[in-house]
Amino acid sequence: MGPVLAGVLQLLALTGALALAHIPLGTYMAKVYSSDKHWRVEKWIYKGIGADPDTQMRWPAYLRGVLAFSAVGVVFLYLLQRLQGILPGSLGFSSIEPAQAFNTAVSFVTNTNWQSYYGEQAMGHVVQTAGLAVQNFVSAAVGIAVAVALVRGFARSRTGELGNFWADMVRGVVRILLPGAFVAAIVLVACGVIQNFSGIHEVGQFMGGSQQWNGGAVASQEAIKEFGTNGGGYFNANSAHPFENPTPFTNLFEIFLMLVIPFSLTRTFGVMVGSVKQGYAILATMATIWVGFVALMMWTEFAHHGPALQAAGGAMEGKEVRFGVGASSIFAVSTTLTSTGAVDSFHSSFTGLGGGITMLGMQLGEIAPGGTGSGLYGMLIMAVIAVFIAGLMVGRTPEYLGKKIGTREIKFAACYILVTPALVLIFTAAAMALPTPAHSMTNSGAHGFSEILYAYTSGANNNGSAFAGLNADTQWFNTTIGLVMILGRFLPMVFVLALAGSLAEQKPVPVTAGTLRTEKPLFTGLLVGAILVITGLTYFPALALGPLAEGLAS
Repeated sequence: MGPVLAGVLQLLALTGALALAHIPLGTYMAKVYSSDKHWRVEKWIYKGIGADPDTQMRWPAYLRGVLAFSAVGVVFLYLLQRLQGILPGSLGFSSIEPAQAFNTAVSFVTNTNWQSYYGEQAMGHVVQTAGLAVQNFVSAAVGIAVAVALVRGFARSRTGELGNFWADMVRGVVRILLPGAFVAAIVLVACGVIQNFSGIHEVGQFMGGSQQWNGGAVASQEAIKEFGTNGGGYFNANSAHPFENPTPFTNLFEIFLMLVIPFSLTRTFGVMVGSVKQGYAILATMATIWVGFVALMMWTEFAHHGPALQAAGGAMEGKEVRFGVGASSIFAVSTTLTSTGAVDSFHSSFTGLGGGITMLGMQLGEIAPGGTGSGLYGMLIMAVIAVFIAGLMVGRTPEYLGKKIGTREIKFAACYILVTPALVLIFTAAAMALPTPAHSMTNSGAHGFSEILYAYTSGANNNGSAFAGLNADTQWFNTTIGLVMILGRFLPMVFVLALAGSLAEQKPVPVTAGTLRTEKPLFTGLLVGAILVITGLTYFPALALGPLAEGLAS
């Protein structure tokens, strides 16, 4: 079997598995967030945190819950890292220095999981399990909660109430993420991923030195890292490490985990708004972009330029032999079109155009299918923009799901799509203009610029992957990327929840002959076009200086 055929078959198998999970998982999540009953363990949690899960919140109160919970998470994780040196199970590692501790705390709380450190050489068992793994669960649950609040904004009328943040967050962890990650961890352990609390072992002598490995609760963290679209590896090599991802099957299974909730949430959306066809239209948009990017990535990485690539069957530099070009391409596209950021290959070693595809996937806003929750609410914002554009074309007030998209709503949507590009481009320009950040670049020219652009694109979009040719463990990058991650996570949520509150206050508009049918393929095509045009106009100059220039020169 040739490598191209193997890659295509893996793509078909993955698509089939996602299709089988779509309806049951999506319907189940809709029931989770529509139920008025609380499990006993949930009642204990509410009592412990002093929250009333039956109190309905308007958008400012919902936002305050998101921000307060996340702020506590940042402080707790920061202190845990700073105190690591005196904690049991630290494996002899010292406390994390302030700038890196701040960066890491922000990274995991914002679902970014950017790592400017070597995981197996910096973090002990307590920080990994009680700190980082816990944030993998709750940060993903926060994203789903915000998405559900926006869906309620479309589904409800004549009320500004969006539900209860504490109930939505707790249910996301208890009823969805914990059971799913538990099953996934068992599968990973059965397939060879390690799960222990062992210390550091000498595994051999090499070239006059020793090779050391430490164990850890890897399978449990790997499961939620992918299932919650978190990213961040127990080891520096991330999902390319055989302790995290040992076989081609586990590789495909991990891709499935990072895609299954974001794709299935479109079903949840359709059920909650009372029209599954609307969910299928959003799903079709996401799937079209995802399949298109995978096909384009495979084409760029399989292109045989020169005898070395012909002998290897594709651009194998930086890729694991046990996965090959096809599986690595699927993983790279999936991890950057979601907010996962896990990697099973070295993105900096991809072809110039291949590296540009990973970057563009994040710059779309990670909406195809995006992160847990963040992908759905990002796509719905783009749907609002597309409806507005269509309304301008025909000269009538735009409507979406029975709600008018007026001046107030379009301002919130516009602010949402402008925040992230502004952060990326402003901080990239500052890093390139100042002398100190440039010293962290391994490469010069177009590829060096791409390293900087990729880093801030990853941080602002809460992805967490990196070109890795950039030394980001400096005061400048730890601080500025930390700020970008905070602003890139929570500023968009402000506009999402404000939009949700505005929509929930409206009364439904009856469907007429002039109403745009947003469940039809025509709207799906319009939505795909709007996403590509808006992103292209925003980022094309920067991409032209980096990956496009490098790709055309090679």
